[in-house]
Order: sequence, then structure tokens, then C-alpha cells
Amino acid sequence: MQSSQFLLTLGGILLLGLVTSHLGRITFLPRVTLLLIFGIIIGKEMLDIIPTVFFDLFETLANMALLMVGFLLGGKLTMDSLRCSAGKVLWISLSTAIITTIIVTLGLIWLGTAKEIAILLGCFASATAPAAVLDVVMESDDKTPFQNMLLSIVALDDIWALMLFAIGIALVSTFNGHADNLSPLLSVTKEITGAILLGILLGLPSAYLTGRIKPGQPILMEALGLVFVCGGLALWFNVSFLIASMVLGAVIANFAKHHEYPFHSIEGIEWPFMVIFFVLAGATLEFSSLTEIGLIGIAYILFRSAGKILGARIGGQFANADQATKKWMGVALLPQAGVAIGMALVASNHFPEYSQLLLSIVITSTIFFELIGPVFTRLALNRTHHSKRKHAKQ
Repeated sequence: MQSSQFLLTLGGILLLGLVTSHLGRITFLPRVTLLLIFGIIIGKEMLDIIPTVFFDLFETLANMALLMVGFLLGGKLTMDSLRCSAGKVLWISLSTAIITTIIVTLGLIWLGTAKEIAILLGCFASATAPAAVLDVVMESDDKTPFQNMLLSIVALDDIWALMLFAIGIALVSTFNGHADNLSPLLSVTKEITGAILLGILLGLPSAYLTGRIKPGQPILMEALGLVFVCGGLALWFNVSFLIASMVLGAVIANFAKHHEYPFHSIEGIEWPFMVIFFVLAGATLEFSSLTEIGLIGIAYILFRSAGKILGARIGGQFANADQATKKWMGVALLPQAGVAIGMALVASNHFPEYSQLLLSIVITSTIFFELIGPVFTRLALNRTHHSKRKHAKQ
């Protein structure tokens, strides 16, 4: 009976992916948001028709989907693609992360929130949801320089977020009088540097060896094998698997000179994993936390949105970006999901006295940004595309 339920649910979810792709083309809602909504409807909060075995597998399926997302994002970070926009990517990504953290932190302190909680929430706010952003970009038929820059910024975004989080935890530990206030900083430094080293050590030989079975054409089994080995090793060594897979993709894309094309084949199999990932993410959302959000949670959402938009505008100004990029890049970076929740869980372990408030705010804001964020990302892509076309005609 369990096998029949599993197969029926799996088949239904995958067929749903076809329906949402079509609905995404004819409505203003991107397919990510549609999948999340469908997951909510069939999930625990409403119809509750998903077998328990799927929830047991959610973490593994989520990791597999995010590994592919990281690999594909890393593949966009080639020297050719960054040659004209490297300065813009660096300025905008750094500015957006830092200014969002500052605005959320100072804004919450201004409203009377304890400085320790405000600092931690400010660090959470800097993270973006790479899976949601990538899927909205892939859903678009028209490829533009704005899209390429957006994906490059998202690839760097979580690195800055983790660094800010390490600094934030060290500061809060100092305020609380913890003697080991440097250990969180060292731990996150190890997580980032270890992930980068793992990606490089796997990527360099892979860049030479892949694409040899069919000359110049890396095959799907090579791509999946490398991605999953990278993820398994990252989890084993307790380093960031998302950053490791990004570095792996970037190294292969830059050093595999004999490739006629990069690992495009992985995009074909990535979407089924993404469908399952987003439906189950929606199914696991608990709306009971909405009643606990209060003024701090609403302020967090507003300050984070303002920080992303203002940070991208300021970074774009320093980088001499065009007007459309300065206006819409921050809007495109609004989605937020798993990385922020992961940081909240780590912070809750370090500071259990803040656990309930931190988790309720982050989980509630995740519901908002997961559902609404992709809509704004698509809006930004559409507006910049129309702006480019209008400028070209003139």
C-alpha cells in the first residue's frame, strides 16, 4: 500500500509540474509560487494527503535539488560572462548583503527590539533563495544580460550572508559574555573555506576528465555523479554543500576548455527535482506561526525589502550600472528560503533564549518571501526586458 501511495503521489506531483509550467506562462504567477500554493493545499495545513514517506525524504530531495541549483549557478560564473560585469556583480552583491543587514538591524533596534535579536535577524535578511531565483530565470524564454548578472549575484549572495552571520554570532556572543565568542566565526570560516577547497579539488580533475566519453560533450551521468559526490563529501566534512557545488560548477566551466558546451543536460533532469522540492516545501509550511509574528516580523519583512532594493541601487551606482539594473535588481533578489532558516536554527542552538522568537519570525517571513518573492523576480525580469527593448528601438 505504501508503494502505491508513493508512486501515485510522485506521478501526480510530476504531472503537476507540466500544469504549473503552462499556468506560469498565462498568469502573472511564476511556477515556483504556484507549486508552493499547491503544496500548501495538499499539505498538512489543509487536505493532508501527502504520504509520510515523502516528508521523511524531504531533506534528501531538497539537498539534491539545491546541489543541482548550485552547480548550474556556478556554471554561470565564467570568465567570459564576468569580464564585462565582474565589477557590477561584486559591488551589487556586497552592497545588497551589507546594507540589508544594516537596515534590518538598525530598524529593529529603533523599534525597541533587543540588539542581540536585531543583529541576528539582520544577518538572516541578507540571504537569498537561489532555487527560486534560478527557476524564474529558467522559466523565461528571453535571455538578457540582466538575467546573467542576477544569477552571478545570487551565486555570491549566500557566501556574503554566511560571512555576515559569522560576524553577527560573534558579536552577540560577546554581548552575552560567552568566552568562546570566536568559535562561531571560526566554524563558519571553516565551512566556507572547506567548501571552496572541496569544489576546487573535485573541479580541477573533473574539468579535464569530463567530456572524454563523447568528445567535447559531457554527459548527464558525469554531471549527476560529480554533483552528488560533491554533495556527499560536503555533508560528510560538514561544509556548505551549496557553496561547494557552486565552486565545482565554476571550476569546470572555466577550465574545461575542450568542452563544446557545459553541462546543459543537467537542466533537463533538474526540473523534476525542483517540482518535488517546492511542492513539499509548501506542504511543510505551518501557518500557525503567522499568529506569532507581531510587529517585529512585519518590520523585518519591510526592512529587508527596503534593504535589498536600496542596497542594489547603491551598489549599482558605485558600479556605474544602467538605470534598469539599479532600479530592479533589488526587487529580483527578494526571494528568501532555506539558507535563512538554516542560519536561524544554528543561532537558536547557540542562543536558546532567543530560539522561539527567531524561528517564528524567520519561518513566517519565509512563507511570505517564498510565495511573493518569485512574483517580484519575474516582474523585475519583465520590466528590465521591456526597458532594454524600448531603449534599443530609440
